[in-house]
Amino acid sequence: MAQKKEISAKLKAALDFGPLLVFFVAFFLFKDHPVELWGQSYGGFVLATAVFVPVLVASMAVLWLLTGHLAAMQIATLVLVVVFGGLSIWFNDPRFFKMKPTLIYMLFAGLLGFGLWRRKPWLQLVMDGAIPMQPAGWTILTKRLVVFFLFLAVANEVIWRNFSDTVWVNFKTFGLTILLMGFFAAQAPLFSRYGVEEDKGEK
Repeated sequence: MAQKKEISAKLKAALDFGPLLVFFVAFFLFKDHPVELWGQSYGGFVLATAVFVPVLVASMAVLWLLTGHLAAMQIATLVLVVVFGGLSIWFNDPRFFKMKPTLIYMLFAGLLGFGLWRRKPWLQLVMDGAIPMQPAGWTILTKRLVVFFLFLAVANEVIWRNFSDTVWVNFKTFGLTILLMGFFAAQAPLFSRYGVEEDKGEK
């Protein structure tokens, strides 16, 4: 099996969050400037989606070329972005792309919940085993993530169905990122209690 290669944290962050920032910028550039193509008027949201999808594909391709690896979460996200982003572009309808986060979070919650039922540590696979932790810690974190992902799915549905495109774009770009970072920051006591020191290789 090919060895996973490491890249700098700054480059990884640029590849992970760069496409989202491109979407944000493209939306506000085109928001008040629809473009006429093939007899249809395409608004800022669909145009930004048309920019975002290939940028994300390119970003994931570069990440794979540099590291030889993509996490399960990244692959699932990429597939859903291509499918639902493509539908939004094809039908000139932003709703498909707005539903994508709901489906992603429902999928993750369902898979993690199924893993709990089967007593399988699937979260370690999703997170690439990045956090060395005892099995009891993984179980607790998985339960919390299932609830958190369901909350995010509901929040996304409420916002895209009841607020403007601008509100949703800000929520997608900054709100979800802040909520995810806040969630994992709040797990510090759990990581401290159930963390396992990695073996230094003593023989």
